[in-house]
Order: sequence, then C-alpha cells, then structure tokens
Amino acid sequence: MRFKITLEYDGTRYGGWQLQKNSRTIQGELLEAAFKVFGTQDVEIYGAGRTDAGVHAHGQVAHLDVATRLPPEQVKFRLNDELPSDINILHAEPIHPRFHARHDARQRSYVYQISKRRDAFAKRHVWWVKDQLNVPLMRAAGAQLIGFHDFRSFGDTEKDGQSTRVELTRLDIREDAERIYVQITGSHFLWKMVRRIVGTLVEVGRGRMTLETVEGFLHRPSREPAKFTAPPSGLFLERIEY
Repeated sequence: MRFKITLEYDGTRYGGWQLQKNSRTIQGELLEAAFKVFGTQDVEIYGAGRTDAGVHAHGQVAHLDVATRLPPEQVKFRLNDELPSDINILHAEPIHPRFHARHDARQRSYVYQISKRRDAFAKRHVWWVKDQLNVPLMRAAGAQLIGFHDFRSFGDTEKDGQSTRVELTRLDIREDAERIYVQITGSHFLWKMVRRIVGTLVEVGRGRMTLETVEGFLHRPSREPAKFTAPPSGLFLERIEY
C-alpha cells in the first residue's frame, strides 16, 4: 500500500534528507521507525525534495510503500511514537500506487529566515546578518530572477545531465522588526541554488553588488555566487505543490 506523508523536521542534527552510510538522515530515521512499526524491512520511502545537511522543513512530502492494514491515522501516530522529537509526521493518507512524491511535484517553495539581531533561541533556524540590509534593493534584484532562466551560476551541477534551466514563479521578500523572510517558489532547484540566491541578495542589500551584476549571472555563467552561499540554518522547505 502507498501512503502520502507530510512531515516537518529540524534538520540541525542530520546530514540531510537522503539516506547515507555514515550520517544520520531524515530518510534513515523514517525507515528505522517504519521497520519497527510494521515489523518488516520491506519498506520504501521517497521524498519530494532532498534537503541538505542542516536544512529544515515545514512541509516535506514523501511516499511510503509498505504492506499493512493499519489505517492512516494509526500509521501517523505509530511512526511518530518511534521518531525522534525533531521529526514529526503531520499527515498520512492513502494515495494512488502510481503517485510519486518527487516526480509528480509541480512546484517547490522554500523560505529563508535572516535575523536582524543576535538571537539566543533561534540560532539554529536563522542566519544573523550584522549589517543593515537595503530590503527594497534586494527585492529589485530578486525580481530579475523571476521567470525561466539558466541558473547555472547559482547551483552546483555535479549531477550529470541535470538541466540548469529553472522556472522561478515567485520570489518575495518581506520583513518585520526582527527578521527578513525570502520566499522562493520554482519548478525545481539545483543543489545549493536557494542558498546562493539568498547570499547574493544579501550582498546586494549590503551594497556590495549591483543589480546589473546579478542579472549578468543569468547570461554569463559565474562561480561568484558560490562565494556567498548562505548557511543552511535559515532554510526551510515550506511546501510541495502537486
């Protein structure tokens, strides 16, 4: 039987989503919990997005394949009983056996949190930027990135054959008294792409990079954005749209 599960997690203690031999991962913890709940290792779990080490999620989606007669609510409750406290399943529902969490996703949305001050409680979930940032200028730079572009300059392209052309449908920047939130929605994302976009926007906000330079990254591949990769602590996978 296939279940669609939606979950949240604090990625601070983990080496990312994807199963690894020498590191604790979100997928690994889910599999271990499932082995205990269902009493079998004949279990498969695939996620919609492979978040990196230290990255968090409000609305990650995965599909779970397992032979069970447990109703969805019991699947959710029993898995949560076995999972560590920083991983939590929000919903579990039966889904068509051909549904695929990653391949069927139409859009993915991320939010990045920048703190304007030193924060004793949220250090694991923000990037504290000490400089005062020009948010309207950051918005102007972000607007240039919306649309279908070659984002080669903003991603690590170690995967052979992966297209570097991505459609960004949304890039909003809002702020309150203590934080700046960068919300980005796109068809898919290259490895480290969101963090490099955020780091580049911060350089613009600091006054160290021009709008023309940012636009140029879309037309002339450059390794410059890699120098400004934002730390993983402030990044959250917000939601997956199907």
